[in-house]
Amino acid sequence: MNVIIWARVSSREQREGYSIDAQLRADRLKAQREGWIVVKEFEVAETAKRGAERKAFNDMFKWVKANAKREKIKAILSHKLDRVCRNMRDAVRLQELEDTCGVQLAFVENEFAPGPAGALSFNVMAAVAQYYSDNLRTEVLKGMDERVRQGWPTGGAAFGYMNVPSDRDEPYQPHPEKAKAVIRMFELYSTGRHTFEGVADQLKREGHTYQKSQPVFTRAAISYILNNRIYIGEIKRRGNHYPGKHRPLIDRATFQACQDILAGKNRKKAAVKPDHPLAGGLLRCEFCGALITGETIRRKLRDGGVRRHVYYRCANNLRGSDHPSVRWKAADLEEAIVADLEKLRLPTPEIADWFRKSLHSAFADISTIQRDQTKTLHKRKSELAAMEDRLLNAFLAGTIDEPTFNAKRTKLRDELAGVDRSLAELGDLQPTDAEAALAVFDFSQIAAEIWRGSKMLENARCSKRYL
Repeated sequence: MNVIIWARVSSREQREGYSIDAQLRADRLKAQREGWIVVKEFEVAETAKRGAERKAFNDMFKWVKANAKREKIKAILSHKLDRVCRNMRDAVRLQELEDTCGVQLAFVENEFAPGPAGALSFNVMAAVAQYYSDNLRTEVLKGMDERVRQGWPTGGAAFGYMNVPSDRDEPYQPHPEKAKAVIRMFELYSTGRHTFEGVADQLKREGHTYQKSQPVFTRAAISYILNNRIYIGEIKRRGNHYPGKHRPLIDRATFQACQDILAGKNRKKAAVKPDHPLAGGLLRCEFCGALITGETIRRKLRDGGVRRHVYYRCANNLRGSDHPSVRWKAADLEEAIVADLEKLRLPTPEIADWFRKSLHSAFADISTIQRDQTKTLHKRKSELAAMEDRLLNAFLAGTIDEPTFNAKRTKLRDELAGVDRSLAELGDLQPTDAEAALAVFDFSQIAAEIWRGSKMLENARCSKRYL
């Protein structure tokens, strides 16, 4: 009789000393004693990912169904029933193989009599196997939930951390090298001056690596890290966030700044290039909104020299047929800018003097407003602290459950980080600030003349010419 062998061992059983080899040895001895021919062997060492065992079982089932007649397979040989049937659905599918293909089940340790009594015993043991599987999963999830409630993450460590099972006081610790890469990544991105590619390039230049097989950080890796709240001391479990006991790598203000940038807020403009000082995000195409970029055309002269012509054009390289030609000579664009600067000049000296006095008075009002805003933010900070205390008391009293408590506390802490950031950004207006604003206004009144007299653009071109 031709048979196939199916062997399976779970992660827990591997830790307890069982092995695939032991099962296969017992199955082969059984086949040898019975005079059976083993056509094919299937084996799976089940990991924490439940899909691994399920895929292997499905592959075995499909192969047997497709090859049972050609290979003359009469039985699936396994060590025990619970090796091949994890639940009643598996049992029904295997019974289907017997009905449609004549492939029965054979076991080393379990024997089932023919007839209704044997079928009843088989179904009872299959139900017990499902109960064991379901109960094991429940116990594992319960253990994971409890570990999270105690403040420690489960599973594999996030990039920047490492599991240290031998340290019972701190089983989840920052990695000595990878943690530095995470901290640096948040520092770079929070400035708003770097794309994902820019962050990856800078980390590479500074010697930070992602993995041995992938030294450079990928876009997906950077996105995952920047969005992961584990770096601010929180653990996500089943859609809820819990406070962790592990050491955070990032402060909340920096983390929130990165979230703002990821959401499209607070992004800085590109740097200005010396040879194209009017590019770099300063100007946009009126027709399509794309940035205006610079280009340099070099033409050789008869005497061997080179003449450079600088142009500015629309950077949209996918322009439609209705898009007009947007291309300026550098000199023409500079004249257009001068014309715009002229518009900053107020019509008469009398109006300019009136505006200057009004500006001075406005700064005095701003100082008062700033003091009021500071007072309001400090008040809100105290309110949030009091709300967090009341929330904790409600949780301890049993008024709210743990997921609700963690969700609301996370929201309060995020708002508190926003208040701290607003206080830091608010600053403190000084008399020198008013003087600086007045100086800016005075500058605006003569900006066109200064631009005409400035050699900034010419110096930039010359420096490029002789490099």
